[in-house]
Amino acid sequence: MSVYKTPFCFKDIFLILFTFLSIFFVAFNYHSSILHHLTTLSYTIATATADTTTTKNSPTTVNHLVFSIASSSKTFSQRKKFLRLWYKPNFTRTYVFLDHPSSENYNSPENIDLPPFLIYDDMSRFPYTHGLGARYALGLTYMIKQVVARNDSNVRWYIFGDDDTVFIVDNLVKTLQKYDHNEWYYIGSNSESYVQNDYFSFDMAFGGGGYAVSSPLARVLARVLDSCLMRYPSLYSSDARIFSCLAELGVSLTHEPGFHQDDVWGNLFGILASHPLSPLLSLHHIDDVHSLFPKMTKIQALQHFFKAANADPARISQQYICYDRKNSLSIAVAWGYAVQVYEGDITVPELMTVLRSFESYDKNKRSPYFMFKTKVESRGPCQKMVAFLESVDSNGDNVWSNYTRHRVKGKTCKKYGNKIIKNLEEITVFSSKLDIDARQVTAPRRQCCDVSLSSEKSMDIQIRPCGIDELITMSP
Repeated sequence: MSVYKTPFCFKDIFLILFTFLSIFFVAFNYHSSILHHLTTLSYTIATATADTTTTKNSPTTVNHLVFSIASSSKTFSQRKKFLRLWYKPNFTRTYVFLDHPSSENYNSPENIDLPPFLIYDDMSRFPYTHGLGARYALGLTYMIKQVVARNDSNVRWYIFGDDDTVFIVDNLVKTLQKYDHNEWYYIGSNSESYVQNDYFSFDMAFGGGGYAVSSPLARVLARVLDSCLMRYPSLYSSDARIFSCLAELGVSLTHEPGFHQDDVWGNLFGILASHPLSPLLSLHHIDDVHSLFPKMTKIQALQHFFKAANADPARISQQYICYDRKNSLSIAVAWGYAVQVYEGDITVPELMTVLRSFESYDKNKRSPYFMFKTKVESRGPCQKMVAFLESVDSNGDNVWSNYTRHRVKGKTCKKYGNKIIKNLEEITVFSSKLDIDARQVTAPRRQCCDVSLSSEKSMDIQIRPCGIDELITMSP
């Protein structure tokens, strides 16, 4: 059997080699293209992830906050002056909730600096059975669902308050920076009144003092709010409903003492003069308590107070205690508000104790129960003097505040008593602008101060950081 053999040809070799090289280059270019696209895609994903991480981890600013203010068409016209103290158009995102449109023209030029208005949703589908309350509370509860539904961009925290609440916004931002806004947080404070806390809850944020809810928690709360409202028809307030719904979600209150419900009557002097070592965040019931400063209307006094708050917000109402050992004087400075000068050696704990310049919320004078220790003033005008803020000035980080003696008619030191206290008229406090860094927020320490008499009628006080081992005491 014979086999036919094809003759070997160089042309065939060339054809095979050409085909192989063509396939190689096509495959190489194809995979190179894929590699290029994969590399580009990976870079894009990595960049986007990095940008997202950077955004999430960036410090909280006022742009991340949304304020919701509970009001009514009846009260807002008289209380919008309080809102103007802290709200800044195009800077502080804020909504004011009303029960129905007001007859006042809020689009007029004199009202152009007010935030936008929202109307409470119809709450008729929800039960309300509390005998002493009003269905109005349901609308206040629903604010959180309405404001979340607006789906505003870049919101980390929702802040709630009343139309007679004033906020120190810079301090609120600094305080919230220490919390992870991606977690579930319900931040506020309870009442100063033991009776109020006993009736509602010691772990409920009182909305008049203001409270903050992180964005993830607010969105979840908004989704379950309707069912919660159906289960709690007998509760009195909106705060109690929010607290109850959050309790069902397993979230408890994170206490921040800078929120002030101010459930007291009378003069807030004692509370502001002995503020806890924590940034002042809010004041409430400012339309019901006395003027913060003597010889001023309520709004004039608040405007005066906010001059200091705007000059150095972190330091406003912070208490500093110092001693003049040479003249045996004890001094308590409530920066931006008042200075008290005492004769003799008064211990730090006693100077920190809140002076009971107010009445309890239930007006029980026999048993005034508060959530902090109080004292009754026992020293006369020859043993103590009080000076209130007169002015505040600054130059860069250097701030100096001036305080003028307040004399009460019929209570003057005449013949006897401490000569310095008798003659002292003016006090100037020098300080550097306080920067609330992470350490100061999480582990605060009271600063120290030095005292000198510049004249018979004038005292100078220099606030400064304490030394590592320095004690605040009259003893050397």
